[in-house]
Amino acid sequence: MAPPDRAPSLRRVAVIGTGLIGTSIALAARRAGAAVVGWDRDPAVLATAAAGAGLTPAGSLDEGVGGADLVVVATPIGAVPGVVVAALAAAPSAIVTDAASVKTPVIDGVRAQAPAAHLTRFVPGHPMGGSECSGPEHASASVVDGIVWVLAPTPETDPDAVERLRLWVDAIGARPVVMGPDRHDRLVAVVSHLPQVASTTLMGTAADLEAGEADALLLAAGGFRDLTRLAASQPALWSDILVANREQVAAAIDLFVHRLNVLRDLIAAGDAAAVESTFDAAKKARLGLSAKPTVRAGVAVWQVEIPDEPGALARITAVLGEGGVNIEDLQIVHSPEGGRGTVHLTVAADTAGSSADVLSGAGYDPIRLA
Repeated sequence: MAPPDRAPSLRRVAVIGTGLIGTSIALAARRAGAAVVGWDRDPAVLATAAAGAGLTPAGSLDEGVGGADLVVVATPIGAVPGVVVAALAAAPSAIVTDAASVKTPVIDGVRAQAPAAHLTRFVPGHPMGGSECSGPEHASASVVDGIVWVLAPTPETDPDAVERLRLWVDAIGARPVVMGPDRHDRLVAVVSHLPQVASTTLMGTAADLEAGEADALLLAAGGFRDLTRLAASQPALWSDILVANREQVAAAIDLFVHRLNVLRDLIAAGDAAAVESTFDAAKKARLGLSAKPTVRAGVAVWQVEIPDEPGALARITAVLGEGGVNIEDLQIVHSPEGGRGTVHLTVAADTAGSSADVLSGAGYDPIRLA
């Protein structure tokens, strides 16, 4: 929770679109002390969000944004420009931002419809949180905690509006990052959109194999389950996102296919050293991603098996906490199978020895991966 001296100055918040991300933002804003009003074109979705998040439901968009200091538009991407334009008009003193995962087409759409004077209050945004689940029933303030929240202002955006929104995003628990819209779209094509494409394609490939080999999916182990998790995401949502960012996504797919072909040729040639080198480079890059910037210079990763039972994950984190070991990153690396699950625990390298001692002393058998 944001401490009192960091409570957001934008205290009256309207959330338009109360699905997973909109309702999660509402919960985080309420946790930080803001009054939140919500509106959704689907009354049932709005009712669920109001019951779960404690936001005040509005009867219309205009009613929802009336008197707001900040309007967050979290609708499907195709509706975002029109809703942003309507919110700018209905809330003449409010900062308006959005949660769309592609920025350039949204900005173009708003520019085409909104008066130039309104564009100073529009701060395009992208909170990079969520999951393959959807709907307000899956919302949580924790969805926002620690996530990167991109602010992608246009040349027309008032710098004061950017700064006020940056402080608000920080206050509700996220990490604001300011960058240009074009750069945002290029980067998310690789780190957000391409993983969805890869996951979906892998799942489709396995499903094709399953058609001829009835036992194929029975052999699916943890790695397969992890890599195909995103394939359970909403098809219509991702279709809209990928098409909206189609040029950047196509370029990312081309690069990915090129690297796959290079690796394929190394494997086909039996070049074990080159294959190992490729894997080693990727492993080092992944370990750098696994930790906070303050500890990226040195981390240790422990693999630990835990029982498949309620409270098992909480116990191991409590053991490390009581032992004075800070967890920099934690992954459940596959679905529990055979009554056990596996977690990867990333700690600072200088605590590798003490963390192993703490885990061993509590009856665990840690295996160091890095």
